[in-house]
Amino acid sequence: MRRLTWFNATSLTFGFAFLYLPMVLLVIYSFNDSKLVTVWAGFSTKWYGELLRNEAFLDAAWVTIQVAFVSSTIATILGTMGAYVIVRAGRFTGRTLFSGMIYAPLVMPEVITGLSLLLLFIGIGLDRGMFTIILAHTTFSMCYVSVVVSSRLVTFDRSLEEAALDLGCSPMQAFRLVTLPIIAPAVVAGWLLAFTLSLDDLVIASFTAGPSATTLPIKIWSSIRLGVSPEINALSTLLIAVVSVGVIAASIVTKRSALRQEAEERAAERT
Repeated sequence: MRRLTWFNATSLTFGFAFLYLPMVLLVIYSFNDSKLVTVWAGFSTKWYGELLRNEAFLDAAWVTIQVAFVSSTIATILGTMGAYVIVRAGRFTGRTLFSGMIYAPLVMPEVITGLSLLLLFIGIGLDRGMFTIILAHTTFSMCYVSVVVSSRLVTFDRSLEEAALDLGCSPMQAFRLVTLPIIAPAVVAGWLLAFTLSLDDLVIASFTAGPSATTLPIKIWSSIRLGVSPEINALSTLLIAVVSVGVIAASIVTKRSALRQEAEERAAERT
């Protein structure tokens, strides 16, 4: 094991301070009694109450959650299908074009993606709103799901599927009963990644959103253009809390799953 030198300790300290100190200050000033976010005037939770009474932020948050859930679900289904075709279908006519079209959003600037989708929606006469945001988020997040799932399919032991087929399963049953449960962690990871990207997106949503649907990032961006209000600090603190709880819960579940798997392996070795 390598020793922790003063240089490494200093680098880690400055690195973590650079990443997390702004968040700590944001959380502290979310409890500020003053309307000025840079002037401390005492401890207060009134801005959380103001936030819960702000219908514009609540409506934007609800739209964002709906869009993220629907788009990530559709992107997971399509991305898993695309990954299965790329890994399992072998060589076929148009395979290179198909792969390039799936992975293109990974390297395409978001401004180009948003503008092209905007021109498409205008060209076909589709009114912008929640539906167009869902289509846009599905388009750019599907490729991330494909990357995650295809990396798991590449290392998948196909002899398990062959054994299921030899035992009388149809190809669909073998996929549903054998392949899908094994690659389920990758599918769930792809869904979570797509959900997170949808929640965080601002550029593409700003091109494809309409007056009837405003996402939370767009609402926050339009609000801070006139100055940062304490309600923004309170909202950001709540988002940090939700993400922290999710990360801790995922870590606990992963740890328990690993301990359970180790216990099962030791029990199998003893028997």
